[in-house]
Amino acid sequence: MSILDKITSPNDLKIIKKSAFKQLAQELREKIIKTVSKNGGHLASGLGVTDLTVALCYVFNAEKDKFIWDVGHQAYAYKILTGRKKNFDTLRQYKGISGFPKRTESEYDCFGAGHASTSISAALGFAVARDLNKQDYKVISIIGDGSMTGGLAFEGLQNAGTLGKDMLVILNDNQMFISKQVGVLSGYLTKILTASSLKKLEEKVLKFASKLKFLNFASIKKIVKRFKVILFPGLMFEEMGFSYVGPIDGHNIDRLIEILTKVKDLKGPVLLHVVTKKGKGYKYAEADPTKFHGIGPFDIETGKTLALKKVTYTEVFSKAIVKLAEKDDKIVAITAAMPDGTGLKSFSKKFPERFFDVGIDEGHAVTFAAALAAGGMKPVVAIYSTFMQRALDNIIHDVALQNLPVIMMLDRAGIVGEDGATHHGAFDLSYLKYIPNLTIMAPACETELQDMLNTALTLKGPSVIRYPRGGGTRTASFQRDFELLKVGKAALEKDGKDGCIVCIGNVLQECLKAAESLKNKGVDVSVLNMRFLKPFDEQSVKNILTYTNKIVTVEENALAGGMGETVKSLLSGTNAKIHSIGLPDEFVEHGNQILIRHLCGLSSENIEKVFCDL
Repeated sequence: MSILDKITSPNDLKIIKKSAFKQLAQELREKIIKTVSKNGGHLASGLGVTDLTVALCYVFNAEKDKFIWDVGHQAYAYKILTGRKKNFDTLRQYKGISGFPKRTESEYDCFGAGHASTSISAALGFAVARDLNKQDYKVISIIGDGSMTGGLAFEGLQNAGTLGKDMLVILNDNQMFISKQVGVLSGYLTKILTASSLKKLEEKVLKFASKLKFLNFASIKKIVKRFKVILFPGLMFEEMGFSYVGPIDGHNIDRLIEILTKVKDLKGPVLLHVVTKKGKGYKYAEADPTKFHGIGPFDIETGKTLALKKVTYTEVFSKAIVKLAEKDDKIVAITAAMPDGTGLKSFSKKFPERFFDVGIDEGHAVTFAAALAAGGMKPVVAIYSTFMQRALDNIIHDVALQNLPVIMMLDRAGIVGEDGATHHGAFDLSYLKYIPNLTIMAPACETELQDMLNTALTLKGPSVIRYPRGGGTRTASFQRDFELLKVGKAALEKDGKDGCIVCIGNVLQECLKAAESLKNKGVDVSVLNMRFLKPFDEQSVKNILTYTNKIVTVEENALAGGMGETVKSLLSGTNAKIHSIGLPDEFVEHGNQILIRHLCGLSSENIEKVFCDL
């Protein structure tokens, strides 16, 4: 029997020998690698934090204490140790284990996470709630994978330092933030810092200074603090009111247990700096942690992905922006810690002086782009749809209000699949539609994506182009010259007189399939590809009523506030019979993209059925 077989709850770690923990961590890694190789998922982050997870579950009481995971894909080992071992093979599958902490999945997941930089604010909330309710439990935030670059993390640090609540923040530094070294000196300093003698010495010095009336006590206190900062790393955190500990080796479980045991009862906010290696234990993930950050099914022996790869919208955007930037040196590209995911890596290599990765700061990215536009540049901001939600105020206040020509490329719009509710780009058409001055586009194929980017670069105001994860059905040609689209003009993809399917974005192909099936049954419907949500082609929609009153609208966006509502509002008071298909007014769960789209009614079969039922 393996060590992992003996673990049914995190408290089981307290009754097995600590000498077995290294083997347990290895078995956890093997289980994670095996599962992700079949299901896909976030691999490198979870492997890097496995040793730390074992130590945390041993030192703390997971059934009582609150573990808040930042960048939730760090939590795979935690899920296995907290009662989800038997079902872990369902990771990211429909009705299976979520790829992120999820409150409805387990009592051990006290706070959900899919986006970054939230854990410190959440940990402080739990700490305050604990004290107000006169309860007794520890609060631990585990933040890493670059999340400390996010502004929200520093807002949380600032407030936590001010309130002074007992809480532990663990900075899982996997070479993406601060230190890359764990030396003898830092280890020695950490040992001294965690010892009570240092605290006692500090208290004695301050007590003695307070009795010297001829000295300014406030100045003495500052000198003592400065002296500590000179001796110990972590100046920034100390200045923000935290006791800083570290850096320590995040793969030495015995050392982790020793330090965690010492810091767990320290008063006030404490930051423990742990240095880990992303992808630890799997040579291919260690060699290329970016590739294995989020990956589809792969062969464990070779590290090669198994899925047949077709050209994606992201890759089309990547090539298109490079091609356009070769002819226009005013084009600059910005992303928020996602140069690979958004396809800007090629741009960054070819035009390094015109590429900016601002870290996990979507709001800053947008405001930065606004000023670049005001300064005469042509900024293109590429961010996932779900993450752009964090920059809504910046879009309104800094871009749209000033009518600045910023181009926002919203990748992963619509259903993303296995990453689920936190990552579906379900709301962008809805939350952007009501903002003045925006031009909003959604390509139905890769070729339209190229032409929309080319068109956006000619506009004098801000624009948004939203496109899905994965590939489309029409292969884009990079040999052709990109066209300029007529802004606000829809495209009639198929003519018919018995009804009309009005769509926007990547759902076009399913709509054309439905129309073809209906035609085979003697029902001839037209298909109108709107292309633009703003400005909206009202005349083309009104023209539908000259030959039919049966209209089905289709979009891969929330129905609330989406394109369908626009059509209904425009044709209110007429005899039009309209049925809208889109994402429901709920958070859509995780699962295979095709399956989830089918369950949401975005298949050609359902579109046909809805039309026949009108």
